[in-house]
Amino acid sequence: MEHQKMSNIEQAREDKLRAIKQMGIDPYGGRYEIAEASAEVKARYKDNEEGQKARCAGRIVLLRDIGKLIFITLRDSSGTIQIGLSKSLLEAQWKFMKLLEAGDIIGAAGQLGKTKTGEITIWADEVVLLSKSMLPPPEKWHGLADIDLRYRQRYVDLWANPEVMERFKKRAAILRTIREFLTGRGFMEVETPMMQTIAGGAAAKPFITHHNTLDLDLFLRIAPELFLKRLLVGGMEKVFEINRNFRNEGLSTRHNPEFTMLELYEAYADYNVMMDLTEELICLLVDKYCTGGKVQFGEMAVDFERPWRRAIYAQLLKEYGGCDIENIQSVRAKATELGIEHKNMDDAVVINGVFEATVEKNLIKPTFVKDYPAALCPLTKRKKDRPGIAERFELYIAGMELANAYTELNDPAVQEENFRLQLKGQHETMAKMDEDFVTALKYGMPPAGGLGIGIDRLIMILTGATSIRDVVLFPLLKPAKP
Repeated sequence: MEHQKMSNIEQAREDKLRAIKQMGIDPYGGRYEIAEASAEVKARYKDNEEGQKARCAGRIVLLRDIGKLIFITLRDSSGTIQIGLSKSLLEAQWKFMKLLEAGDIIGAAGQLGKTKTGEITIWADEVVLLSKSMLPPPEKWHGLADIDLRYRQRYVDLWANPEVMERFKKRAAILRTIREFLTGRGFMEVETPMMQTIAGGAAAKPFITHHNTLDLDLFLRIAPELFLKRLLVGGMEKVFEINRNFRNEGLSTRHNPEFTMLELYEAYADYNVMMDLTEELICLLVDKYCTGGKVQFGEMAVDFERPWRRAIYAQLLKEYGGCDIENIQSVRAKATELGIEHKNMDDAVVINGVFEATVEKNLIKPTFVKDYPAALCPLTKRKKDRPGIAERFELYIAGMELANAYTELNDPAVQEENFRLQLKGQHETMAKMDEDFVTALKYGMPPAGGLGIGIDRLIMILTGATSIRDVVLFPLLKPAKP
């Protein structure tokens, strides 16, 4: 019955399309000159001033036909404006006006005025059809039952739900501010390869593709780190990339296999400099894009008041996990209690599994977790007085990891040995050392601090969106059921 109903609706639109063509009107018109944003029109309108005119183009999201008057709510990327169609002004086109319907994209021009209810209105003396909509707009797009459809048909979601459009406009503005912040501090934006012969820079499962001409398997990058560090060797002392990374792993409200990362490196810095920079950048974004320096994230109210907490990894494990990092038996006992399988796991992996299960959910306010077990950090410089500890931090906000940073390892001999240890037990497709990176280090890489911030998660926090799919325009989804 529903399918038949939809078929009838579509047939009615086909009939209107045919009638429009018979009138000699192009239903998919071209350029519409000098269209002004609806928000700008409303902002410049002056009460009781004669001769004000406007030209706008957009989609009809609401249409009320009351006989000799038709009121249209027109939406463009800046907002909405009312278009008034009067038979007295559009007598020659009135049959065509009666064929317009919700979803159609039109251009309209005419005198500006206000209705009796005080709504700014363009009283059109010109209406041009720019694109006929052959499918009806959704009637109940907001319901939870339609959430999957909203992600699949983002092209409808954006105009059917203004708050979605606003979220993605805010995302674009946030990225502009990040670029301004970094370039203002002397960082240079660069681009590094997205297809790599060796998947490196992070511990993750890659996507594999093949270059036919070279008969060469390639990996979509899991991180840009090793190429950005090569630029430090080359003398680029402050570099950043806002990049796409690809990891062949699971889907969740916090994970999408294709995601955006800000990664940057600063010569002659360390992880303490990266902490200061991260706090300054995110607080700037909070001040600019959030109200009152706080964010409501699900049920959590996140306060960004400075200074942010800087806590040592081992102390947090003891505080929330109740076990001592120096006593591996206590950590393994906790893992057993938590139901974490750990029999054949390396000690450092077990420690981190317990940390993730007991500590992360408690880190609601921005918290820098620093000084990780060195075994977890093959690209990180170790503390001089404690070689088992790496100069690394992760930033947690609302119980979610948001950033990762190191004092970068620049000793080629140590790096090569770490690579060899890391490759043990890897599948043969992954068990390859980036020897060219080791060669680069042999030429000399300056001491440096490096930072990676998950842009999608940052946008989640700043907009209060609790699913990564709400901040990615086209998230990866399971195939739709037929």
